[in-house]
Amino acid sequence: MLLRMEPAENKNAVAALRSFISEGGYSPGDRLPPERELIGDLGMSRTTLRRALDALERDGEIWRHVGKGTFIASNVPFNGVESLASLSRQMTPVRTMRARLCIEPAIAREAAINASKEAVTRIMAAKNKAVNAATWTEYEEQDDLFHRAVAEAADNILLLTLFDQLNQVRRAVAWGNVVRETTRPPADHKSFAEHERLAAAIEARDPNAAADAMRMHIGSVSARLFGEV
Repeated sequence: MLLRMEPAENKNAVAALRSFISEGGYSPGDRLPPERELIGDLGMSRTTLRRALDALERDGEIWRHVGKGTFIASNVPFNGVESLASLSRQMTPVRTMRARLCIEPAIAREAAINASKEAVTRIMAAKNKAVNAATWTEYEEQDDLFHRAVAEAADNILLLTLFDQLNQVRRAVAWGNVVRETTRPPADHKSFAEHERLAAAIEARDPNAAADAMRMHIGSVSARLFGEV
């Protein structure tokens, strides 16, 4: 069974985290303390903290960089929109998937061209952890890490920034919309084979195969969740 916070608990945790940031004098670009310190400072469990961090990230107040930490987001409006949260309210799951189909295959192509050995190692690690996930929540975390590792492997800060903004909108739009009938992904979950194909194409330095694999993967996920897009 997936753990979910009660609405009141969620609001209290988010409010406590926002107060911590405000009272701590954090500015855009500043890094927050690591999770283990926040747990002690805020007096909440790791699960509660992560839910609160997810909420702030969906609202565009923070952003997370794998391996580097959690940062305060810029107050600069995103493309004329008040915030990513406002943008998310204007998007549907299908339109979000179509945006992913436009952007992520190109990122995968660049990853196949530019990925370092360390970047490939991170992609493979996230792929393998997703397969071994004990819950859907854990799988989704590793799936996020897998796709971001691909974006990092492209070695282009602009593409990485675009991916992060797109991913924040995707999380907000999809939050609570997917109902799972099992506690964890089945052994034959289609995304496992799709991730394998994508990772192999990047490792083989085959940009066309990588772009095709990402396009097929996102299209497959879209079809399973929403039908053809």
